[in-house]
Amino acid sequence: MSYWVLAYYHFTTIEDPLQEVVRHKEFFCSKDIKGRIYLSHQGINGQVSGEISVAKEYIEWLSSDSRFQGVDFKIQAHSEHCFPRMTVKYRAQLIALDFPIDFSSIGTAEYLTSREWKARLRDQSREIVLVDVRNRYESKIGHFEGALLPEVDQFRYFPQYLLTLKQRCQDSRTDILLYCTGGIRCEFYSAYLRQQGFKNLYQLQGGIIKYGIEEGSEYWRGKLFVFDDRLTISLSGNQEVISHCQFCKEASDRYFNCANSRCNELYLSCVPCAISEEGCCSSECRRSLNKRPFQGADHQKPFRRLSHIQKRNIL
Repeated sequence: MSYWVLAYYHFTTIEDPLQEVVRHKEFFCSKDIKGRIYLSHQGINGQVSGEISVAKEYIEWLSSDSRFQGVDFKIQAHSEHCFPRMTVKYRAQLIALDFPIDFSSIGTAEYLTSREWKARLRDQSREIVLVDVRNRYESKIGHFEGALLPEVDQFRYFPQYLLTLKQRCQDSRTDILLYCTGGIRCEFYSAYLRQQGFKNLYQLQGGIIKYGIEEGSEYWRGKLFVFDDRLTISLSGNQEVISHCQFCKEASDRYFNCANSRCNELYLSCVPCAISEEGCCSSECRRSLNKRPFQGADHQKPFRRLSHIQKRNIL
């Protein structure tokens, strides 16, 4: 069976996001579609997977609502579901930046289409600073050539990167080019940078996913981290590996969640080391009584949420 993986977001006014959560859940109740969808007064942010006909039905259903007309669905094919369940939730913030952003009064960075982005990376006539607006575990396995890679563990810490940007962008003629996985983090971060007085801001429209679909892997190195069961994907078949196993230092772009349920750290490992370490990120975790079974498969999916009974047994 063939599936579509959809990534999308859309800014629109939702007067009652809790009711919209209910409406979405009612639509999904009898359909084989899984993923994560967050709704707020600002709009929607979602990633779902479903059999192609079901995915098309959801696209048509959502787009039929005037509030969601024009949603840009990034579509990728896959052989199975990429999520364990369907989760639809209300969130005060679509993205956790920990302070309000008024898009209407500030605006965001100017959009560059995938083709325009590639042209800007090729153009040497104007100075640019290329900024990866993702967590470091994402950029570690793949990024655009020459990009600044902030040592940031969560998006809410990106405002702390402001001083570094100011030092790199003292020349008012410098263009700042922002990119992220699907585009939404650039929307929020570019609005924040505008609040702080930054000029000449540009963002990759539709993010890395859309760039890979439309332009392939030119100027891109490595793999793309995604927040689903796939964990990493290649752009246009590019199999380059730029990261390394944390144990033996051999080239590897495979992420695993630590088998210690009280750690669950995401770490890079080759398959042989992951097997020898029993799926754990450290010797301490390997000795833990909370260690979950490790199957040693070539493609290790993230560990599923423990049931209440399982949690009770390890406490």
